[in-house]
Amino acid sequence: QVQLVESGGGLVQAGGSLRLSCAASGSIFSINRMGWYRQTPGKQRELVAIITSSGTTNYADSVKGRFTISRDNAENTVYLQMNSLKPEDTAVYYCNVYAVVVVPQRGMDYWGKGTLVTVSL
Repeated sequence: QVQLVESGGGLVQAGGSLRLSCAASGSIFSINRMGWYRQTPGKQRELVAIITSSGTTNYADSVKGRFTISRDNAENTVYLQMNSLKPEDTAVYYCNVYAVVVVPQRGMDYWGKGTLVTVSL
């Protein structure tokens, strides 16, 4: 199994910055895709950003130019640097990884419990 621990959420004023972290641990054989999603009440969870094991990134149009995703493969950790935050970025942010565990060597998606980001005017 894989455990994900997220940190870095909180309250920030519009225009401010936050950095989210998500550390994966457990019987990990390899991690392919790592990413961040977000969800607000009454809405579906949406992709924010993803990064592959080779470093290829993809962002939602709404965050391009403001958010940066990165990863530390040695530490099995993914980061989301969020700059120029807007009130509409307020949401619960979830870490997601696609990992292969040692036994059995089968890949699957894992999700963190979420961290709340609140952006005030």
